[in-house]
Amino acid sequence: MSSHPFRHSPLAAAILTLSLAGGAYAQSGDGDETTFSAPTLEVQSSADASEEGLSPAFAGGQVAEGGRLGLLGNQDVMETPYNFTNYTELLIEDQQAASVGEVLINDPAVRVARGFGNFQQVYLVRGLPVFSDDMTYNGLYGLLPRQYLASEFIQRVQVFRGANTFLKGAAPGGSGLGGAVNVVPKRAPNYPLTQVTTGVESGGHAYAAADVARRSEDGRYGVRVNAARRDGDTAVDGESRELSMSHIGLDYRGDDLRLSADLGYQDHLMDASQPNITLADGVAVPDAPDASESVAQPWTFSESEDVFGTIRGEYDLNDAITTWLAFGMRRGEEEATFANPEFTQSNGDFSASRFDNTREDDIQTGELGIRSSFQTGTIGHELTLSGSTYELESKNAFVFGTSINSNLYDPQDRPAPALASGTSFGDLDNPIVTERTELSSVALADKLSFLDETVLLTLGARYQRIQTESFSSQTGAKNGDYDESDITPSLGVVYRYTPQISAYASYIEGLQKGDTVSAQNAVNFGETLEPYATEQSELGFKYKGNNLGGSASVYYSRKPSAELDSNNVFRISDY
Repeated sequence: MSSHPFRHSPLAAAILTLSLAGGAYAQSGDGDETTFSAPTLEVQSSADASEEGLSPAFAGGQVAEGGRLGLLGNQDVMETPYNFTNYTELLIEDQQAASVGEVLINDPAVRVARGFGNFQQVYLVRGLPVFSDDMTYNGLYGLLPRQYLASEFIQRVQVFRGANTFLKGAAPGGSGLGGAVNVVPKRAPNYPLTQVTTGVESGGHAYAAADVARRSEDGRYGVRVNAARRDGDTAVDGESRELSMSHIGLDYRGDDLRLSADLGYQDHLMDASQPNITLADGVAVPDAPDASESVAQPWTFSESEDVFGTIRGEYDLNDAITTWLAFGMRRGEEEATFANPEFTQSNGDFSASRFDNTREDDIQTGELGIRSSFQTGTIGHELTLSGSTYELESKNAFVFGTSINSNLYDPQDRPAPALASGTSFGDLDNPIVTERTELSSVALADKLSFLDETVLLTLGARYQRIQTESFSSQTGAKNGDYDESDITPSLGVVYRYTPQISAYASYIEGLQKGDTVSAQNAVNFGETLEPYATEQSELGFKYKGNNLGGSASVYYSRKPSAELDSNNVFRISDY
């Protein structure tokens, strides 16, 4: 829900942090000397309730050596035929990142942008969008706030580069064809944690947060509570923002049973934030205006409020077989008034039409699976069977208003124009159901190891079904539906030349729900298009030394696109 790309400056914010964390004492071998050492954020029970817990951090602590790889579970980066990076909580704290977007700008394959016509964060991975509501939370789609996610929720941010339907299932929002983002929630470390952070940013934007965690004496039970408040004007004149969040994370770690649960709340309000700007046909790109002055009208705003929760459990049937189950829900409400400028003259003159919007989402999602490790002769197997489901019911209403005129270099506040008669699409105070989406899938994967685990082969496929229905926001009448299924395979191989050097090759596909047609002049306005599919091949190398690590790869990806045809029908075009 950010209105512009993030800019970092040493003068942008002054933050005061007060940390009251339980220390760790280390005793020397002779028993005569006791010294104090700073605690490390080691987590005894991972957020996804897995036996192995979070992957250890690499040198420097800002990235991890592995992370969750969809149905394959936690994997070491060096042992997978895919390209992904895992950013840790230490990086978030070191950089004072306020949102998941500010974490992702560290990644060379990711560009943080914004949604069309709104303030939703969008993450372009390998040039293709991942909408913020298509991030996964502990592996589950649709649970995080749709517009913006505060960093106080996050223990780790995991970025997967490339098509990923085999690993994660289809993203419900119609994005994710070029990559995926998974957020790992916070868990109690092995020591008492009490941390309070306060600060003020340029413009007088104030910030306060609390982070408290405790574990039981035997380490089996853990609780971590986070709360934060941001409020005030920003460095842009006329712009203000408010954010309130709270989160509680619980976990239990037994001998055979592991459980985790989360409950989160976020309310994010933006007043008079810098709007999206477009150019009329034939108008040259104007010079950039003063960045400290907003061209937004004072009556524009955007607010989103979300409540979400998850529960996940993992149980060892025996030493070789583990099963898991997860479930989550989210309730989200949004309302906004926009007036996005369209430049009509190269001297900076523009017009902006009022647009009011209301949206309500109810989501339920879950997954279950079983994993078995065994040998057939000299070949090792890690066989995984997993199923997932996702259901969305979305209500939406919007109305257009008349336009106002102003200038980029001399912006003037105008009275809010009246809403135009005959342009209402639903009741803003009582929107009705405009979309239903149901996704279901079953995936089977086998990770085979040969030659003393120097050759690792991952193969499998996912059967994916996508069902969508769209309805008129005025009458509730159905104006489109789709019910389609497909199988998306994947094949990947890793050769461990040494423990520090790997070479890999992979083939993987993406399958995502098609867009809902939003072009006003389209004959099929409001219809949901059939799914997009991508095919990706990749070849790469990975290196992990004591203090230096990295990867280099080449990939080829094909993705269809959609456009208006000669009959003004918005449809998927050929490759």
